[in-house]
Amino acid sequence: MSPPPPPPLGRLRRRGSRPEHFFDPALDDVELAAARDQLAQGRWSEARTLLAATGPDWDRRGHRVLVLAQASGAAVWSGDWLLAEPGSADATTLLACAKVYGVLNGKAKEGPARAACRDAVLLAPADPTPWLGLLLLARSIGTEEETSRFFDEVRTRHPDHHHAHHLMAARLAERRADAGQDPLHEVYDFASWAAEQAPADSPLAILPVVAHAERYRVLAAAGHEPADPASSGHWTGRRARQVLKVAFNWWLEWETAEHPRNRVDLNFLAHAQFHDGRVAEAAALFQRIGGHITPAPWSYPDRDPHQAFIAARNEALGSV
Repeated sequence: MSPPPPPPLGRLRRRGSRPEHFFDPALDDVELAAARDQLAQGRWSEARTLLAATGPDWDRRGHRVLVLAQASGAAVWSGDWLLAEPGSADATTLLACAKVYGVLNGKAKEGPARAACRDAVLLAPADPTPWLGLLLLARSIGTEEETSRFFDEVRTRHPDHHHAHHLMAARLAERRADAGQDPLHEVYDFASWAAEQAPADSPLAILPVVAHAERYRVLAAAGHEPADPASSGHWTGRRARQVLKVAFNWWLEWETAEHPRNRVDLNFLAHAQFHDGRVAEAAALFQRIGGHITPAPWSYPDRDPHQAFIAARNEALGSV
């Protein structure tokens, strides 16, 4: 029996008659997508309700705040919310993260963004999300000492913080870019440590696969690996196959749709399984991903992520 046709991919926007693929960072969180779209129109009450209902589910809160912070005009509208509700920790945190994205997009200054994150820390000292905003800044434009310090602040509040571990793996993978393939590179140690110390049902079990992909990104950009992952032995070595086996077995036993960023993990795992030649496993993952594609790792090192995903998915589903 042939596999069912794959679902449509994300949103399609049209300019004239030509479709343009749109990656939605909200992933499968329908409530978040609706609140984000409302916020982009200047209506912040739905974002307020959403964040209030999220509570201290720190992975979900971080995910939702960062997606809302990327909405068009998020800094302006969250500022209006804060004017209406002075002292609101939710509004302050959202404003801080919106300012962080302003810096990362080259449209705002770093100092005010850092100050806004500090204001949010003071209002919500138990919340790792303001520190996650600082970690985002440090990962891109800060020092290694800052990155480690902000990561530790996040972990102090939520030891298994998913997004923070992904950011740290990406930063660590960039160390010693010219060293070539090194099975003892520190990013592998970090990912193994994080996976081992996490609870059995934690999606950090996938982090060694993420670390392997991040290291491929760095090596390919430096010319130590082919730019086409299909031509690279990076995915078929002993280390790669060992971490892939462990991660895929974890997915079979533990994976659920409950984690807000689980599609991020599935994209990394499908990418690795496909390039290891395990098309049956990759096909199962593609079916699970549905239309929720993430640019990373399909864009690694400098590829069109939509085309790369479509080609891999079609080949995997057509072979089973």
